[in-house]
Amino acid sequence: MIGKKLNQRYEILAHIGEGATSTVYLGRDSLLGRDVAIKVLLPHVRESTRVRFFQEANAAAQLNHPNIMALYDMGKDSDRDYLVVEYIDGDSLASYVPSAPELVVALGSQIARALHYAHENDIIHRDIKPANIKVTPQGQIKIMDLGLALPREAKRVTAPGMVIGTPAYISPEQAQGHELDRRTDIYSLGIVLYEMLTGQLPFNADDITALLLQHVQQPPPPPRLIKPDITPSLEHVILKTLEKRKDRRFQSADLLAEALEATLPVGGFTTGRDAEIDQSSATRQTGRLNDPNARPRRMIKVVMADDHVLLRRALASYLEANEEFLVLAEASDGDQALLRTLELQPDVLLLDLNMPGKSGLDILPSIREQAPDVKVLVLTGRDDDIYIMRALRAGAHGYLLKSTDESKLMDAIRKVMDDEIVLGRGIAGKIVSGMLNDADNELTETERAVLLHVAAGYSDEQIGAKLNVPMTEMIEIMARIMTKLKVRDRTNAALRALRDGHISLDDLHELRPPQIG
Repeated sequence: MIGKKLNQRYEILAHIGEGATSTVYLGRDSLLGRDVAIKVLLPHVRESTRVRFFQEANAAAQLNHPNIMALYDMGKDSDRDYLVVEYIDGDSLASYVPSAPELVVALGSQIARALHYAHENDIIHRDIKPANIKVTPQGQIKIMDLGLALPREAKRVTAPGMVIGTPAYISPEQAQGHELDRRTDIYSLGIVLYEMLTGQLPFNADDITALLLQHVQQPPPPPRLIKPDITPSLEHVILKTLEKRKDRRFQSADLLAEALEATLPVGGFTTGRDAEIDQSSATRQTGRLNDPNARPRRMIKVVMADDHVLLRRALASYLEANEEFLVLAEASDGDQALLRTLELQPDVLLLDLNMPGKSGLDILPSIREQAPDVKVLVLTGRDDDIYIMRALRAGAHGYLLKSTDESKLMDAIRKVMDDEIVLGRGIAGKIVSGMLNDADNELTETERAVLLHVAAGYSDEQIGAKLNVPMTEMIEIMARIMTKLKVRDRTNAALRALRDGHISLDDLHELRPPQIG
């Protein structure tokens, strides 16, 4: 594509980046004599992806704001659909994590006012995160990537109950697959501001289910516990954006901007880079444009593991017929699946949970530990909430029924490659609501026995052996205990259980400590 001219007007100069469905190039508008960014839709994408591509164009075309990436043109050349947008010379907002409070307020208020403008034009972004925001060398914010933005009257391309967005930044209502309004963007911006202030995310977990639950139920740690120099007023603003109930958040983004600016003394911030932005970083993007080693791969490499040979071959053949995918190997049991995954390091492992020998559930912890970059998409015939939760807790990145048609499977693979959640229609809400219901229950006798042994110094393996509980079930029991007690690790679970009277010191003294050596 480099050197090609689209419709005799837009010359493609350099490769900028690539996602699962489109490639972005630096281009030159020969008619108007200006640099542009050209987003070209990859061939062979499914129709819903094409609809979302033009939905982005529709959303961008309605907006004209200095802090939102501008759309210049759209068209088709040799069956290639493309958008021409403003080329933004700047750095990702991720490079400003962490930042001084004054800079967080300066940049955050710009983002909030841009969102307010979009909301007033009936556009909800739905995917606010640092990667979708750039900062120019002059300190000007630019919100990009309107691929998930939804005009109020637009036809949906995601099913009701489907989780959309990036897990670390989604709102509680997104996590549960509920209807969204402008307040979902306010929550996501609150996550971004929290991360910029403290250098870390308020919610973090090893699996999708736990992260969803934290967004829905767990209060964020107060920012001043992490950075004591944050003012109480600024902390109050951040925590208000992160209220679980959207009617308790700021009801509009301009109110958030005003509240942010009110936390500083008069004249207390500047929107320029002289606050603390390193000018030399402005050249980093240009340097990346011409670096061929920086170009991400086009083809998604897959290992297929299923003991049903006809189904396995049918799905593999379907993927191989599309040049976007490369099936590296197939496996018919858990041992083969683990071996092929560790040897070949695919981008995605399609994994059946019920296979001879080791099951998919058995090998998931090993894959998480030894091949953490491999995305695991579970394919199974069991529509069972507990089964799904076990797979997600063990390290799966998504879940689909085997009855899912091939085009939806391909779309799901693309989504997990983009770090999106794939839980299927309605499943996310059932999982979250089910876990919330579990959290309201009293500890069971088994859970109390497990906690007593934790307090006595037993490992999970020793507890499982002593209580005759399989390790896969022990993992689930410990996760359920931590959910009910609202703690993040087994040590704090034991301490909370002692403090709240679930177990007693008398019981602990009667329990023999584990044998050492």
